[in-house]
Amino acid sequence: MTLRDPGTRDARIADRPEMGPEARPDARPGGRLPLTTPEPLAALLSGAAQRRREEETPSAQAEWRLALVAGVFAMGFLTVALRMASLALAEPVEPRSVDAGPVYAERAEIVDRAGRPLAMNLPAWSAYAHPHEMDAPGAAVGRIAAALPGLDEDALRERLTAGRRFAWIKRPVTPEERQTLHDLGLPGLYFGAREVRVYPAGRMAAHVLGGARAGEEGVRGAQVLGRAGVELQHDAALRDPAREGAPLRLSIDLRAQAALTETLEAARAATNASAVFATLMDVRTGAVAALVSLPDFDPNAPPSLADPDEASRMRVRPAQDVYEFGSVFKPFVAALALDRGVIGMNDMIDAKGPLVWGRHRFRDYYRMPDEMAISDVMAKSSNVATARVALAVGAAPYQAFLRDIGITEPSTLELPEAGLGAPKLPKRWSEVSTITVSFGYGVSTSQVHLAAAYAALVNGGFRVRPTLDPDAAPPGEEARVLSARASEHMREVLRAVVTRGSGRSADAPGYPVGGKTGTAEKLNRNGPGYDGERTLATFAGVFPIDDPAYVLVLSIDEGADTTGPKPRRTAGAIAAPAAGEAIRRLAPLLGLKPRFPDAAAGAAPGALLAANGG
Repeated sequence: MTLRDPGTRDARIADRPEMGPEARPDARPGGRLPLTTPEPLAALLSGAAQRRREEETPSAQAEWRLALVAGVFAMGFLTVALRMASLALAEPVEPRSVDAGPVYAERAEIVDRAGRPLAMNLPAWSAYAHPHEMDAPGAAVGRIAAALPGLDEDALRERLTAGRRFAWIKRPVTPEERQTLHDLGLPGLYFGAREVRVYPAGRMAAHVLGGARAGEEGVRGAQVLGRAGVELQHDAALRDPAREGAPLRLSIDLRAQAALTETLEAARAATNASAVFATLMDVRTGAVAALVSLPDFDPNAPPSLADPDEASRMRVRPAQDVYEFGSVFKPFVAALALDRGVIGMNDMIDAKGPLVWGRHRFRDYYRMPDEMAISDVMAKSSNVATARVALAVGAAPYQAFLRDIGITEPSTLELPEAGLGAPKLPKRWSEVSTITVSFGYGVSTSQVHLAAAYAALVNGGFRVRPTLDPDAAPPGEEARVLSARASEHMREVLRAVVTRGSGRSADAPGYPVGGKTGTAEKLNRNGPGYDGERTLATFAGVFPIDDPAYVLVLSIDEGADTTGPKPRRTAGAIAAPAAGEAIRRLAPLLGLKPRFPDAAAGAAPGALLAANGG
């Protein structure tokens, strides 16, 4: 700033025409401009401000435009940076044609009736890679394959070198495999948490559980879906978060399941059978305590469905397959005849053969007495005498009774495979059908159907419905299909089969057994008629027969006892001994206390009769 002489400023002001002497600074005390005349000062200030705006406007506008452009660039850069950060932090998911939404891996456990685990979840991981982050994907293949024995090296190489940005390595991987892969120190190799379904008992109850499979999956988790059996039947309920971790409890008894499996394995080995299967059922409620089908599988490593031989191992034979069971059907005719008063326990039945009906002739396998009481008819398994009783009962009542006890109706067992075991009936039920069905030919049904029907014969006469519900209640009077008196008679009849008939080898000391043997020839594979060397041998038993608790139906398919000079394929020779061994093992595990004749003093007459063999 330049300092000016005050005199110069005053002279410049004095020269202005508009300013008189009175306007000079020295015209008033203090030499100051008067405050009562602002117009010239305002004009002066306004002119100065206008000159400043004119001088400053171009540079200010440039600065404003530059700030605007810089802001736009900053916002764009920030958007790109945020997107890149999001991609870097996000875990990759394998592309899917359908967006399944979030992946939930939670699945409820399955336990037996005592709470023992049958199916549960364990933490695991999936291994995956970002090939574009790997230094040399092709070279990494060998190291990864060496760390994971059994991995398909060629398939892995194709996945890692195909130009993809994401590739699965293996899913799931065990904790040991995860650590081994981690120790390789390979860039671009990642792990995702997940759960796997495991079956602690392995093959035990495999056909009941069925197994699980992976559904929609990503690196954050994988859905676990039911593949067969209970896992498929209750899939939605097992995946329902509303369960809050509550397990699904079944009526299966794991200890009984294991004991029955071991017994059947021994029987299959001894008879060289193509298959052996059994159903253990509570006679009061229909709850299934054990269900075994051999050959079986391990649900932890399920068989391939692409291989027919392997896939057949998943067949739930007791519930899924239907058979003509032979003479185990004969007690149904006896029960109905006793209930209707067609015969009495001591009435003698004509057993002379053959029985000629039209162009058909029916015989027994060996010579029978000319007349027998109903208990001897069952013990000796006379086709002719049974057929005559069925004709006396009548076709329509017999059909109705088979329906009432559940033989000809769909099964209620809570397995998807049970729906495949629909009974097969004669297209036209004639009197000849009544004869053949009376001794087990002409109607095909499942073993589970057979077990429930036997329960109705001995439990006082009430129909039960097969179930896996451990809390199933005994049916009420509305379910009665047989009188209590007739049911009591049937316990005596079935006991006679074991004490003096074809079922002797099924008895178990301390646990009196009642039941019936049945040997059914199977249809020829390549033509009409039946093949005498291909048989299904079955024992349907109840124990203890004096106070029925359980039904055991055990079948041996195409087996034979070859220890003697000729193969023996009858149920009395191969099925009854296996059933007896199973009952001797099962009864204590099921909490049944043994009873012996000398300990039965004071017991009810029926109990004494059963304990002493009738």
